[in-house]
Amino acid sequence: MDVVVTGIGLVSSLGESLEASWQNLLAGQSSVRVQQPFIEQKPRPLALIAQQPAELENLTRLAIASVIKDAGLELPLPDCGVVVSSSRSHQAAWENFARHMHAKKSQSDIAQPWLATLPHAPAIAAARQIGAKNSVLAPMAACATGIWTLAQAYELIQTGQCQRAIAGAVEAPITPLTLAGFQQMGALARTGAYPFDRDREGLALGEGAAMFVLETAKQANERQAKIYGQILGFGLTCDAYHANTPEPQSRSAIAAVKQCLERSKLSPTDIDYIHAHGTATKLNDQNEANLLQILFPHGVAVSSTKGATGHTLGASGALGTAFCLMALRDRLLPPCVGLQTPEFNLDFVTTARRSDIRTVLCFSFGFGGQNAVVALKKFDE
Repeated sequence: MDVVVTGIGLVSSLGESLEASWQNLLAGQSSVRVQQPFIEQKPRPLALIAQQPAELENLTRLAIASVIKDAGLELPLPDCGVVVSSSRSHQAAWENFARHMHAKKSQSDIAQPWLATLPHAPAIAAARQIGAKNSVLAPMAACATGIWTLAQAYELIQTGQCQRAIAGAVEAPITPLTLAGFQQMGALARTGAYPFDRDREGLALGEGAAMFVLETAKQANERQAKIYGQILGFGLTCDAYHANTPEPQSRSAIAAVKQCLERSKLSPTDIDYIHAHGTATKLNDQNEANLLQILFPHGVAVSSTKGATGHTLGASGALGTAFCLMALRDRLLPPCVGLQTPEFNLDFVTTARRSDIRTVLCFSFGFGGQNAVVALKKFDE
């Protein structure tokens, strides 16, 4: 059973819509700016959507509304599955609750709001927004979360549990504790995000959301829906190696790519473009470059868009998938914004490149050794 994508909803720091974000990305623009949202912390490069950090509820609602409109659907959608999640979830709200408790305010004042900030809250909010009464899932796999949602939605459709599902991820990670944690690990950039660059400094946090409507090709054709592309398969593995350091030999990450190719009935030479995880940290980029050289020695076009959008953590794989589908639609490869002097011998896309691409991969590698890969192709009627 062919599973296709008929709608994309994107909210990012690059633009107010999917189309605006895509055009700004193709133009090589970056939304990463040195900013100071919290007076108690020093300025640092961040990718904010507005002047102040976004709220998770608003991002979720906007992205869901956008994807429903883009797919040409009408509410309610009671039979639609929902697979929506976040890595940091309501971290900002939890920090606010902690401040209230420290100030010795009544705990009863925050008990009810707290119940609405549990990790599955974005999925529940999405289901309520569209009137869904089918499966509602909220997988969480650190920075691999976005691709995990696509994989689970794909399986819901493949196993006949539903003919249509909304999948995606949302992240509003700009909080004092999140920034302090990444700073303590030495993972944050000082001036900007430069994936795969010789002088890369680390990641720059960003905020955003990307949602997708997945459905059977049969149903999509029956309602004459536009189709961005087809999901061929996925690979999901875990290093079980370290809390925040990737396995040095990348064996589990390599296994995820191989698993994805096998499930998708593809060989490495079938791949025209790879959207890399490309966080601009020393270890991630080094390990990912090694993996690419091992599995794709013939060479394949590669770029990471985190230099443009910042690292949106759990939503990053969803944003990457959205850009991959736009690349298939327009036959344009997005540039690796921020890359000036490559450290690795790979075919990096440094400016938007026209290409007759048909099959692409999107990578996500998260803390805890969470590895996720999805294969997409241009849909053949």
